[in-house]
Amino acid sequence: MKKPILLAIFSLMAFISCENSDLELLDDPNNITLDKADLNRYTNQIQLDFASFMRQMGRNAAQATRVEYMFGRSYNNVFQPASLDGEWILAYQKMFSDIAAAEKIALEEEQNKHLAVMKILKAYAFITLVDHFGDVPFSQISNIGEYTAPSADPGAAVYQGAILLLDEAKDLLNEPGNSLENDFYYNNDFDKWRKLANTVKMQAYLASRLVDQGAMVNFNAIANNPGSYISNETEDFVFQYGANTTNPDTRHPGYSADYTGNGVSRYRSNWLMHTMLENDDPRRRFYFYRQVNCTPGAGCPPDQGRLPCSVTQVPNHYTVGMVYCSVSDGYWGRDHGNAEGLPQDGLQKTAGGVYPFGGRFDGDEFESVSLGIGGGGAGIMPVMLSSYVDLMRAEASLSQNNAGAAGDALRSALQKSTQKVIGFASLDPDANTNFIPNAGTVNNFVNRVMSEFSSADTNGKWEILGNQTLIANYGNGHLGYNFYRRTGFPYRGTHPTHALQLNVEVSPGAFIRSFLYPSVEANVNSNIVQKPNVGIQVFWDNNPPSPAFPPAN
Repeated sequence: MKKPILLAIFSLMAFISCENSDLELLDDPNNITLDKADLNRYTNQIQLDFASFMRQMGRNAAQATRVEYMFGRSYNNVFQPASLDGEWILAYQKMFSDIAAAEKIALEEEQNKHLAVMKILKAYAFITLVDHFGDVPFSQISNIGEYTAPSADPGAAVYQGAILLLDEAKDLLNEPGNSLENDFYYNNDFDKWRKLANTVKMQAYLASRLVDQGAMVNFNAIANNPGSYISNETEDFVFQYGANTTNPDTRHPGYSADYTGNGVSRYRSNWLMHTMLENDDPRRRFYFYRQVNCTPGAGCPPDQGRLPCSVTQVPNHYTVGMVYCSVSDGYWGRDHGNAEGLPQDGLQKTAGGVYPFGGRFDGDEFESVSLGIGGGGAGIMPVMLSSYVDLMRAEASLSQNNAGAAGDALRSALQKSTQKVIGFASLDPDANTNFIPNAGTVNNFVNRVMSEFSSADTNGKWEILGNQTLIANYGNGHLGYNFYRRTGFPYRGTHPTHALQLNVEVSPGAFIRSFLYPSVEANVNSNIVQKPNVGIQVFWDNNPPSPAFPPAN
């Protein structure tokens, strides 16, 4: 019988590279052995694996919430256990294994800054694991020799443990110690690491607000001290990709998938493209790059070969005004749950844009993608942005019936989000400056959203906040997924552009309230019992069970 994958925490040789970036800074990082191990080598790899872990987890969340396209009509079958193995391996076999070994070295050498950074990343990863899987191994993984089949700790206990790690990290940041050889996120600005730790605590408290009466008190204690958390773009927590294609390939994986000689490989979400087009959102030319100026059924004749759904009727369960199959103006994507095959449409479908993938800015060129164009893949993984924090503040205020403060936070979030996204135009040397939104365009957009927010009733305000949370989280998806499960918004709003697209299957089953345990653990660990379905709710989700909730199932 195989031993659980967590047993690999013993091994310092199990470095399986899933996505390598900035690896030119490392000397064969996939071959770290006991005789060659040193602290900086470990912290380099831990940071890289953290970026890959967060990107993959965020993409899963984005697919569930229509920010990215989801393939599969049954929620229970979309993410099979084996499809989640990579994320679990990145966390337990790689990050946590490396941290366990690196902490021993750091303690011996009194390298407190290294210890602090590792604790922050570890805490952030565990919070993310709970948000996606629910109960996960935590307390027994430090001594894997004693626990060969670690049990899953209750999600609430893991949250508490993660918050303790964050507090320990903040204390360590005040202690002496050398800087990291390579800090891929903050360039050894440890004040920013401290703000990140507080921001992750804010995220955890907000997530817990439905089940913990003290959560909002703790959230507000940080939120009421603006200098203590991520509050501007210079403090954004992002991973920067490069433009190298080989030896090593440092490009954003989304760019690598879409900018090829055969065209685009991924489909973009019809709901997201349609919503941003209808709202004249100034971020859409940065999020998406169109290869064509029309789609079958929307400006072009239906094409059963390239877009099979263009010759079919709108599903009966779709509400009036809900986008189906064809988005106008050449935004060529797929509907939520579409499980059709793969036609020859690589040179027609919409690619990921200059934000955050480092792709091409859309200036109505309508030209085919190719290797190296646009930003060459030098995009980012947006882990935690100041705009995300403002959206969290908006949710906290609205949940406490303070619509005025919620509106102020939402306005700030929109301004910061659009400003950051527009700044990515400089990555594309061929960007058509005639289509880059100016300050007036941005202000008009923000004012339009805020006018609608101000005049809306309470449910309408939640609809708008939910809509903007999902849109702003493009490139990640984690916080939007949490918001959707906490609130149920957005769903079938009275305004068509607020209606979250339904699954094309009329009865898709329970929404993914948590993901199934990966097969690499569930199949071999006798103390991990696989869930019966994806309707099992995480500890902080006390809303009604699916399929009745969320409403846009």
